[in-house]
Amino acid sequence: MPKITFLGAGSTVFAKNVLGDCMLSEALRDSHIALYDIDEKRLAESETMLKTLNKNINDDRAEIVSYKNRKEALRDANYVVNAIQVGGYKPCTVTDFEIPKKYGLRQTIGDTLGIGGIFRGLRTIPVMLDFAEDMAEVCPKAWLLNYTNPMSILTLAMSRATDVKTVGLCHSVQACVPHLLKDLGMEKENLQWKIAGINHMAWLLEITSNGVDLYPEIKKLAAALETPHDNMVRLEIMKQFGYYVTESSEHNAEYMPYFIKDKYPHFIEKYNIPLDEYPRRCVEQIANWEKQRDELTKDNTLSHKRSNEYGSYIMEAMETNVPYTIGGNVMNTGLIPNLPSDCVVEVPCLVNSSGVIPCHVGELPMQLAALNKTNIGVHQLTVEAALTRKKDYIYYAAMLDPHTSSELSIDDIKNMCDDLIEAHGDWLPEFK
Repeated sequence: MPKITFLGAGSTVFAKNVLGDCMLSEALRDSHIALYDIDEKRLAESETMLKTLNKNINDDRAEIVSYKNRKEALRDANYVVNAIQVGGYKPCTVTDFEIPKKYGLRQTIGDTLGIGGIFRGLRTIPVMLDFAEDMAEVCPKAWLLNYTNPMSILTLAMSRATDVKTVGLCHSVQACVPHLLKDLGMEKENLQWKIAGINHMAWLLEITSNGVDLYPEIKKLAAALETPHDNMVRLEIMKQFGYYVTESSEHNAEYMPYFIKDKYPHFIEKYNIPLDEYPRRCVEQIANWEKQRDELTKDNTLSHKRSNEYGSYIMEAMETNVPYTIGGNVMNTGLIPNLPSDCVVEVPCLVNSSGVIPCHVGELPMQLAALNKTNIGVHQLTVEAALTRKKDYIYYAAMLDPHTSSELSIDDIKNMCDDLIEAHGDWLPEFK
């Protein structure tokens, strides 16, 4: 009977997807599911919801237990799912957005790159290293399935500083092609595609239907779109650099220096860029939570259909040795030769009882590798700052961030970092 530990189990909707999926897998139905969260109220709500699901879709076969002690939740785990958010919407996300705004730096999501992604990484890495210390003691053979952002930064920190077997998982790979074809009104069969790069900036390198290259048709239909829509940044990137990028337009608008420009304010409307999108989502989710909570915790008929989240399929493949392919975030052990070896890449991976086995991709087109490298440097410097506790590396990361460096002077960037460090207070460790 496998043991699945879910860290951040107060993320009730996401816990429903991943753990509900597990209950629908024959190989995982009898699992011991250990729930842990520092928010005891949200933890209790998730436990109630999952026990209802366990009864309705799984004949009560799983054992579901909430733990107040993290180490006990982790003890003897086979799989650890990480879905934490350190600092929450208030105070930390608000801080990540409002202080840069005082310097004239605007963001959309701020959870993966940019100044928001850097500081989210700095406050999350120490917590992840604490997890790793516990795992080394009580479940040294467990796989960590990390869903927490900033994905590349956290996966790199865990890979550099710990022996924990880690794979980073994101929704954008499996959603990329279906959403693109739907947006363009293309109905195709026998699809085959190849995606690789880095998290949130992986590239649709190939796409065929019945062996026929779809890129010419995709580019033709994309060029014919006239009305404003939600995917304008990605289509512009494809137009200029030749390939479609996996993650959404609101994300990629802040990963490059071309779109959110104080000098070109009309770009916001031209490319339909939703500034402050993540804080707006947080406010809406908090406002809607009471209704959603009741729907999840008070509905005795609650059910679930298996989602496309990778988590349960990875565990199932490891338990049964029936291979499954994912897009995973792993260290670049020569997988993409024209990206640095000491970075995390997002590539196809085979999963079986041996674990997660990354696949060799080969070199990316030169322009795509160059775009990835502008983000990789920020990942590496943020991790270096977290591991060495040297403030200079925070400055380096911010000064080399594509969007930040294109908008602000060096002095403003360093002063902004100092203000963010002070405002975060105890949410950050002390930096020298």
